[in-house]
Amino acid sequence: MKWKDWDRNIKVRLLGEFVINLLFWMFFPYMAIYFSDQLGKEQAGMLLVASQLVGVVTNLVGGYCADTFGRKRMMVIAGAGQAVSFAVFALANSPWLDSPVLTFLAFTALGLFGSLYWPASHAMIADVVPEKNRSEVFAVFYTSINISVVFGPALGSIFFFDYRFELLLACTIVGIILTFVLQKYIRETVPEKKPIAEDQAGSPKKWNQVVLNQLKDYRVIAKDKLFLLFILAGILVAQTFMQLDLLIAVYTTEKVPVQTLLHLGNWSFSLTGEKAFGYIVSTNGLLVALFTVFMSKWMNKYKEGNVFVISSLLYGVAMLLYGNTTILWFLLLAIAIFTAAELMVVGIQESFISKLAPEHMRGQYFAAAGLRYSIGRSLAPLAIPLTLWIGFRWTFFLLFVLTVISAFMYHVMFRLHDQKRAAENKQEAVAPQSAG
Repeated sequence: MKWKDWDRNIKVRLLGEFVINLLFWMFFPYMAIYFSDQLGKEQAGMLLVASQLVGVVTNLVGGYCADTFGRKRMMVIAGAGQAVSFAVFALANSPWLDSPVLTFLAFTALGLFGSLYWPASHAMIADVVPEKNRSEVFAVFYTSINISVVFGPALGSIFFFDYRFELLLACTIVGIILTFVLQKYIRETVPEKKPIAEDQAGSPKKWNQVVLNQLKDYRVIAKDKLFLLFILAGILVAQTFMQLDLLIAVYTTEKVPVQTLLHLGNWSFSLTGEKAFGYIVSTNGLLVALFTVFMSKWMNKYKEGNVFVISSLLYGVAMLLYGNTTILWFLLLAIAIFTAAELMVVGIQESFISKLAPEHMRGQYFAAAGLRYSIGRSLAPLAIPLTLWIGFRWTFFLLFVLTVISAFMYHVMFRLHDQKRAAENKQEAVAPQSAG
């Protein structure tokens, strides 16, 4: 699908969201560092858990709001809310005020409005892009985000620590401009039919009914042992890959000394711990952008069970290496291993979930599968106060242990899955003979 054939809604959003994502990644990876410095590790960890829980609840109603009130309306409301949140964020870090508590409230509000924006954003793509071209368009948006991840943290290592107020002021201005552009230049795309979120009597459901119904759908986990193991293993391994902007951020800033990476004559390139972290996150984003397609094709050649098990173990190796060195080249090696673990499963997760799910329950299974990330993201900030109680090295080692347990659970799950599939195939082979 050529650029000239793209709907104007998608063109406008791609450009606008790239800019806002770039600015977002200039401050987001450093928030755990900021809260740890300003509020202490224990309080920072608990507050970050609370902010993630708010996002989990909002995610449950984001799709409902997009279907009920319209894609454009929710995107404009969310954009305006983010602009106001950025303004409060900037004020809390301005020459006139320095308030970590107000910063936390603004940061949480940004997550809340983001949870309202993205379901409407994805739904709009599905509304205006033909089915055969959707994966291509989603891939372009995914690549755009990863380009932001490459450049944002490296720029943020300069601007967030030295020009925070100016950075947040720029985010506010861009947020206002994006809201205006969304209001003026995109059209509503929600299908003109009665809302899908209706009760049996035909009247639209309230948001709390939607939340309760979606929570009831998660009961599928308790009825399917294979899927339960898949979710639990996913939550455990999520404790490692969610640490990129949490434990890894704090460790790199506190423990990694100033180091010279390159030295040529009178010129040298040195990094402090906080600036090194920006380059580490950028390295992760660059590797993801370059190798996602290659790794996805490569992993399709191997048994899914082996891929999941090795991915979990590689996450563990990355955690062990990262927590036992302060040499920047070894830290970059650890992040390369970390990224390899991430890319190994990125292409096969969704297809495997669809294999586990009965055809009439795929929506419920995919919704429940999201618990791997929502619960994992909510628990991950606990690693920050954990460093106060057992230290960095033991915290990284504990994460390694979790990946080993996760790998074992994946191994058991796939062994049961293979046995179940073999039994089903045997039944199908016997059935025609019985009929004969």
